[in-house]
Amino acid sequence: MAKKVILFTLQTFSTTGGIQKMTRTLGHSLHRASKINKWDFELWSAYDKQHDLMEQYLPAANFKAFGINRINFVLKTAGNTANPDVAILSHINLAVIGLIIKFINPKCRLWLVAHGIEVWRPLSFLQRLMLKRCDNVICVSNYTKQQMISRHNLNAGKCIVLNNAIDPFMRLPNTFAKPQNLLKRYGLNDDDFILFSLTRLASTEQYKGYDHVISVLESLKSKFPQIKYVLSGKYDSQEYIRIKKMITEHNVSDNVILTGFINEAELTEHFLLADLFVLPSKKEGFGIVFIEALACGLPVICGNADGSIDAIRNGELGEAIDPDNLNELNEAIIRHMQKHITADSRKNLQKKCVSHFNEHDYMTKLEQLINE
Repeated sequence: MAKKVILFTLQTFSTTGGIQKMTRTLGHSLHRASKINKWDFELWSAYDKQHDLMEQYLPAANFKAFGINRINFVLKTAGNTANPDVAILSHINLAVIGLIIKFINPKCRLWLVAHGIEVWRPLSFLQRLMLKRCDNVICVSNYTKQQMISRHNLNAGKCIVLNNAIDPFMRLPNTFAKPQNLLKRYGLNDDDFILFSLTRLASTEQYKGYDHVISVLESLKSKFPQIKYVLSGKYDSQEYIRIKKMITEHNVSDNVILTGFINEAELTEHFLLADLFVLPSKKEGFGIVFIEALACGLPVICGNADGSIDAIRNGELGEAIDPDNLNELNEAIIRHMQKHITADSRKNLQKKCVSHFNEHDYMTKLEQLINE
């Protein structure tokens, strides 16, 4: 008998972030697997609206959007329209949905996708209760798995590591020349050595490490005057003021370029523009941006204190440093600057990354889990 699989999400298409990107790929993979295995698959979104759907990921017939109508979302879940054999919650904040499903249909297999900081903290009573009812917790990294076991006393056998995959619709480059339009836009030269960070710049999330990059630029620019730092991502006003103050204090106004939000269509070009991706963060559940950079052949420096380690395959694909050690960061950047990055080396890095984080393998693992 065909299985009914429902992926429950908060937001998937109306905003752009790591969890949203992961959920799009998860939805696309489940849709593809459902056609092969003759499952009945749907993606239900609590906050998206129907017109937010990106139909390359799944058809409109498989998408149910509730547009912040939480009551309707809960009522539909409790009604006969749900009743899945496998229910996948994309976020811990959907705990109530999981409990309703398990109450109505105890035989339903309930999964939770565990990302990062949202589960690396004390949970509410309902969230803890839902975890007890879960059949599997899909952890995006080994670090998150260890956090789920140590913080929430979960059985290790219940926690399954499934690393994120590269978005199947991300355009991967065949050549690796720096885009002339971006060089011109940002006033850069072909021989500039360009560091790149892409992340949300939020005053409430000061653990990404881009401020450390700004700090070491002051000494780096005396040895390497051609060094530039392109810092991209949506920022709030408070964080913008803090960053600008740091740039002034470290005398690197001529070396740092704040781009603000980057449209998804220009993401690949920005990875091609750079010579090194640097984000020594401390609280990445996995770090999709790392595999996006690597898939464009861009070398990566990340932190060694979180799920970033999985994204660089424990050092196979990139370099991990102590995110609080400015000397380590400075030395790691210098090592990369002294290497000669060729088009062939970027192509080889891209090939290795894609071999590990492709959607085909990701989908195969999902099929195996659901068919068990």
